[in-house]
Amino acid sequence: MYRYDDFDAAFLAERNAQFRAQVERRIDGSLTEDEFKPLRLMNGLYLQLHAYMLRVAIPYGSLDSVKMRKLAELAEKWDKGYGHFTTRQNIQYNWPKLPDVPDMLDSLAEVGMHAIQTSGNTIRNVTSDHFAGAAADEIADPRPYAELIRQWSTDHPEFQFLPRKFKIAITGSPNDRAVTRAHDIGLRMVERDGEPGFEVIVGGGLGRTPMIGKVIRDFLPEGELLPYLEAIVHVYNRYGRRDNKYKARIKITVHEAGLETIRDEVEEAFLQTRADFQGVDERVIARIRERFVTPDFVAGGAEALEEAKADPVFRAWADTNLADHKHPDYTIVTVSLKAHGQTPGDATAEQMRVLADLAERYGHDELRISHQQNVILPHVRKADLATVHAELKRAGLATANVGLASDIIACPGMDYCALATARSIPVATQLAERIDALRIEHEVGPLQVKISGCINACGHHHVGHIGILGLDRAGVENYQITLGGDATETAAIGERAGPGFAYDEIVPAVERLMLAYLENRTDEGEGFLETYRRLGAAPFKEALYGPEKRKDAA
Repeated sequence: MYRYDDFDAAFLAERNAQFRAQVERRIDGSLTEDEFKPLRLMNGLYLQLHAYMLRVAIPYGSLDSVKMRKLAELAEKWDKGYGHFTTRQNIQYNWPKLPDVPDMLDSLAEVGMHAIQTSGNTIRNVTSDHFAGAAADEIADPRPYAELIRQWSTDHPEFQFLPRKFKIAITGSPNDRAVTRAHDIGLRMVERDGEPGFEVIVGGGLGRTPMIGKVIRDFLPEGELLPYLEAIVHVYNRYGRRDNKYKARIKITVHEAGLETIRDEVEEAFLQTRADFQGVDERVIARIRERFVTPDFVAGGAEALEEAKADPVFRAWADTNLADHKHPDYTIVTVSLKAHGQTPGDATAEQMRVLADLAERYGHDELRISHQQNVILPHVRKADLATVHAELKRAGLATANVGLASDIIACPGMDYCALATARSIPVATQLAERIDALRIEHEVGPLQVKISGCINACGHHHVGHIGILGLDRAGVENYQITLGGDATETAAIGERAGPGFAYDEIVPAVERLMLAYLENRTDEGEGFLETYRRLGAAPFKEALYGPEKRKDAA
């Protein structure tokens, strides 16, 4: 993985010293909170309901054992012993004290980590496929390009005060695991005549006005990536609305101006940009690629996986939590942070250290964070899986539910977030406990449930097979359900089912949806999304509201 060089280290040291001085001025009263706010946001520090929250960047979700142990140290020393992994592959600390934040940032810098551009109206942490560099279906590892974008976008002088925050995602596989079509810019690696390049998508996003991104270039040669990205963001910075923050994202710019108009503007800007900035010297790209060396895989041992499956507990875990690796004797292990009844995405300092140890001993010292709020060991030899599973089980990390109904994405909601209008975490934990009690999770099979505690959609509810949005209705929590969302290469925004449900009604409502699916599917091979697309919303609305109210919900 990428290692920071002397320039990176000096940059972080200077930036952290600057912020330390700003914190001191806030503490002694030289800066008001309003004056301090834009400064702290540039360094990933939010003021939430109960305390400050520090959001630490994990660029494209990649880290190693040293970094993971550092995250554990921060949780233990300056927080309450845990951290929360987010849908942008970051980690959040919800309880730091303001005087301690500069020390936290200096500690992170010791291992090449930071909180820069994890907030504010700038280009945020670049996300990527969490199986990058390991997936069997991969065209090429997208992480070197993600790192290139990180270096280009960090402290970019033109793009520090955009109309609104800006998010980029990249995948190297035809099977989209990075939700590229729900980003301001999505990049999907493709090949044309043997040449690698990118399909470029613009104008995606969730939140108040959810939209699926549109293809602005079906093929962009890899050498033209940065000039073309620069052209897109330049056009957005020029034309994006600043009169209304709810209409300030690039998706609104594309929607109001039209894709063809935006494409023409981008292509014109690209001609100028490419003339002034002809991409990155090949030696720079080569130097970045050198930091992403494929591990030396050890052949043999694949038969051990089948032998281990004689244990039914191991088999259940292997059936859900393992994915195909590009090397036949290895597998990709997804470690669920969704034990039934636990907060989705939370990991204790002790669990982080267990994951670091496992990566070091059995995973070629690589870890990934997924946008599904889980942790991945991307390179585990099949011969070691039984041992890895046993270690995970001892740490409470062996829940066999990846991709199933209790593998729920959930934002922090009203437990932490100042913007939230309803609770997310209690709904997620109660729903997972109910699913576990019903003992139908494996019968239901793959099902993506996503929960957001407000219209900003940090829980990605719009692209959940079942999406849940918590709102405030006259001081009472009300939960809307959307159906048929899709976060993959066939991305779709879910359709609202009808009237919302009270807090104590939402879990039974989702239960009825799962039972309706089991009743209506053609066979075990037809997933929830396929059944919904085949039959439409009618049988699911009837399950939610009954035959009398179904028409009213339509």
